[in-house]
Amino acid sequence: MKTDIEIAQETKMEPIWKVAESLGMTMDDLDLYGKYKAKLSEDFLKKIEDRPDGKLVLVTAINPTPAGEGKTTTSIGLGEAFYKLGKKAVLALREPSLGPCFGIKGGAAGGGYAQVVPMEDLNLHFTGDFHAITSANNLLSAMLDNHIQQGNALGIDPRRVVWKRCMDMNDRVLRNIVVGLGAKADGMVREDHFQITVASEIMAILCLADDIHDLKERLSRIIVAYNFQGEPVTAKDLHAVGAMAALLKDAIRPNLIQTLEHTPAIVHGGPFANIAHGCNSVKATKAALKLGDIAITEAGFGADLGAEKFFDIKCRMAGLKPDCAVLVATVRSLKYNGGVPKDQLTEPNMDALKKGIVNLEKHIENLHKFGVPVVVTLNSFISDTEEETAFVENFCKERNCEFALSRVWEKGGEGGIDLAEKVLKTLNEKESHFAPIYSDDLPLDEKIRTIAREIYGAKDVEFSKPAARELKHLTELGMGSFPVCIAKTQYSLSDDPKLLGRPEGFTLHVREIYPSAGAGFVVAVTGNIMTMPGLPKVPAANNIDVTDDGRITGLF
Repeated sequence: MKTDIEIAQETKMEPIWKVAESLGMTMDDLDLYGKYKAKLSEDFLKKIEDRPDGKLVLVTAINPTPAGEGKTTTSIGLGEAFYKLGKKAVLALREPSLGPCFGIKGGAAGGGYAQVVPMEDLNLHFTGDFHAITSANNLLSAMLDNHIQQGNALGIDPRRVVWKRCMDMNDRVLRNIVVGLGAKADGMVREDHFQITVASEIMAILCLADDIHDLKERLSRIIVAYNFQGEPVTAKDLHAVGAMAALLKDAIRPNLIQTLEHTPAIVHGGPFANIAHGCNSVKATKAALKLGDIAITEAGFGADLGAEKFFDIKCRMAGLKPDCAVLVATVRSLKYNGGVPKDQLTEPNMDALKKGIVNLEKHIENLHKFGVPVVVTLNSFISDTEEETAFVENFCKERNCEFALSRVWEKGGEGGIDLAEKVLKTLNEKESHFAPIYSDDLPLDEKIRTIAREIYGAKDVEFSKPAARELKHLTELGMGSFPVCIAKTQYSLSDDPKLLGRPEGFTLHVREIYPSAGAGFVVAVTGNIMTMPGLPKVPAANNIDVTDDGRITGLF
């Protein structure tokens, strides 16, 4: 069996300007980054602003398991299938982070015969967007520490610096560090921290900004520290906004690549959904809506994280109205939720399937709470039995969902025809009545409780004393109307990764609250979730290499 990278490397790609031609674009509308990838020009993005929007389809999933669900693979295969049905579909996806690529999760290029290419470029440096975000983040850190060193005119309290440095790599030893050691000229000694680039507020800002002006406005509102009087100090106060924007002026523009079947894919931005808002950029999604009959986007991890944040944060801020949600699952992952060990998932087990399908049920209920029609798709595996598949299909239909089998990993777009037809049927026959699950004027703590109770199934929420104080403080600072972004484990509906299926009656534990004032939301950190992951015992990096002729191997 061929690996993903072997399949990708054997594919004959079209020059990216040919892919762009299928969208009515010319060479003048692109800035080329080699032969197979390009950035959309700002002039072109402005030129299409008055076009009517296509339909917006969100692809999401049940809670991830070691068995794999294949959300990105499904998104890509669905886009390819629409083209086979004569529908112009444009994908709007996230960029991968280097952390998972060299860690354990893998990249975000899809899999099998439903991938976007050039796969190696996308999973590694791509067009440099993440490097620009990292540099802008760390420029702000450098200017902050330099300000303190050079007299501290703003009266910054070194004990209340809240801005963290970042890097796009899993490096656990940088989570908590001490900086400024050495001579007097080496800066003030203080505790500092690193987070992964995808968790940086600048990543969120880039993904939510409409244009350069909006980007600069958002950057200016970033809170980096508090002064000795307890007042916030911002990036604007440090005169850092212009230089940061200069680093981000190209990164803010969406990237265009293609699938294995040459379907256009706009790939831009990459916040994780377990520690950030988990969606590709607003600019990319809006461009896809203008360029195609159907825009297909995805949100990270399970629907309790990515989809909720897509609806409550991104759609709220950008005025987006999704027309349909595709919910991805596998028979194997449902049996895992029913208690079957990973090494026994290929064995038929109807009892475990019936027990574990409650996880799918909860996600269906949650999506319906946002007023969005749902199509459930099972990624098909050879080990699935007809009895298992029929049970899931009937279960979904009883809950007013269309159902389709997906074989896109094996067959590309051809394997997604059934799914594409069911999505089209839903778009034509079921009206979306989308609305966020809470209102802007609900207090911050009640917004968190609403998500915990309605989406996670919690009985209540417990706030640590520091978290409760910060909620009150942020409300006093005028952030009470902000949406909330809950950082939570992706493996469970609860904040305990070991609670599979559909846990009920649990208490969600919020240990930390902090503002993302520039992004425009408040972050609530739950359980043991961390914003700087670590590498596993045997990282994927162990198997990655480059041949003498420059071909990358072992990247998946």
